[in-house]
Amino acid sequence: MTQNNFSRRRMILATSAALASPSILRAQDAPPPVVTRRNIMGFTPQRWQDHFEDLGKGAIVADIASRTLHFWSGDGETYKMYPSSVPRTEELTKRGYTKIVRKRIGPDWTPTSSMVERDPTLKYMPPGPGNPLGTHAMYLSWPAYLIHGTHDTRKIGRQSSDGCIGLYNHKVEELFAIAPIGTQVRLL
Repeated sequence: MTQNNFSRRRMILATSAALASPSILRAQDAPPPVVTRRNIMGFTPQRWQDHFEDLGKGAIVADIASRTLHFWSGDGETYKMYPSSVPRTEELTKRGYTKIVRKRIGPDWTPTSSMVERDPTLKYMPPGPGNPLGTHAMYLSWPAYLIHGTHDTRKIGRQSSDGCIGLYNHKVEELFAIAPIGTQVRLL
């Protein structure tokens, strides 16, 4: 009986190998699968010259499509890329040129009237762990549009904001330190 089971096993293995051989041979000739990268190494570097006439005090490009914020220092020595959150809908997205007009560590947050219209439970929030602006905020010349941090790290890399560009708190702190007031900004 034992020898009979062994023979069955050998026959099953041999049949399986014979049936799988054409698939294995076809797989070797197939092109490699397309891999979608979802980390910073998958982001495409930008050139500031494609967006601005000069660097001025510095330059930021917030690329809504790739969910990446690009920063160049005014002397051109520093170039940084940061993963970001972007507006949830096209209706909330503002595109064009602006600049950083104010910066604040420990910002407080007041929802806009349109936010309250969508969610009446929203109320003013002082600085702290529950504040949606995170630890640092850079206010743009457009009212109610900011580049800010977030305590909710799940939002980064997603369409999750009401118009602002969000960064991890430790990344917005880094950008806050190197982007002076007057840094030109383009949202595209």
